[in-house]
Amino acid sequence: MQTSQSNEPCTPPPSAAAAPPGDPGCDLVTVPSRQGLEAVDILRRVAADAVGPVLHDGGCDTLGFLVPAGTAAGWDVPGSTCTETDGRGLRLDPVPPVEGSHWLLPPGDADLATDPAVLRRALGEAARMIEAADSCR
Repeated sequence: MQTSQSNEPCTPPPSAAAAPPGDPGCDLVTVPSRQGLEAVDILRRVAADAVGPVLHDGGCDTLGFLVPAGTAAGWDVPGSTCTETDGRGLRLDPVPPVEGSHWLLPPGDADLATDPAVLRRALGEAARMIEAADSCR
């Protein structure tokens, strides 16, 4: 499977014609918090220019990475999901789009979207680190 190597800003997909103007139309990759936090650390160390906004849910169970629209069509990373938003309520502003959540990396402090290929590698590395740490217990 091929993934995009670009770090294109979030752009509305063709199916989002009804989305409000300026709505990013990003997809959202959701992972368990532990793996997501490890991945954020990895991304900020090795690919800081490829990290977009990251949303942390209110229960601290999951992290959501904004990725370019269209990523969901080819996303197959075990332990994660990628949801098409088609611009439905997901906007890049300081107020998180989901009540009870908060921005771990807010819009404006990060790129417009996380590069999906870089995120895929970081999530894989994070999973291996967690597995190694857990096997030492």
